[in-house]
Amino acid sequence: QVQLIESGGGLVQAGDSLRLSCELSGRALDNHAMGWLREAPGREREFVAMFLWRSGIRYYEEFAKGRFTISRDDAKNAVFLQMNNLKFEDSAAYYCVVMSLNEDNKPHDIEEWGKGTLVIVSS
Repeated sequence: QVQLIESGGGLVQAGDSLRLSCELSGRALDNHAMGWLREAPGREREFVAMFLWRSGIRYYEEFAKGRFTISRDDAKNAVFLQMNNLKFEDSAAYYCVVMSLNEDNKPHDIEEWGKGTLVIVSS
C-alpha cells in the first residue's frame, strides 16, 4: 500500500518559520518527482516546490523562491519543505505528491497524494 505521510503544519504568525515533512512508503521513486502543492479556499491549486529524484533538480514556484527550500532524505524516501518568513497568503492545506515526468523531464501527472497538512499564518 502506497502512503505519503505528512507532518509539520500548524498555526504561526507572519514572519515565522515551519518545516513540513513527508515520507513515502510502498513504492519506489526512481525517475519521478516528489514535492508539495497547496490548496486554499477561493484560490486555485498551486505547486510549491518539487524535487526530481534521479537528477536532484529542484523546482520552485515564484512565490516560494528565496523563502522556501525543499530537501530530501534518500534513505527514507522523504522530502522536507523549510518555509521561512511566512505570510498570511501562505495559509493553505499543503499536500505532498509524487509526480511522473514528461519527456522533457518536467513534472507531469500526479500519481500519489498525501492527506495534507494545514498551515495557518496569522497576520
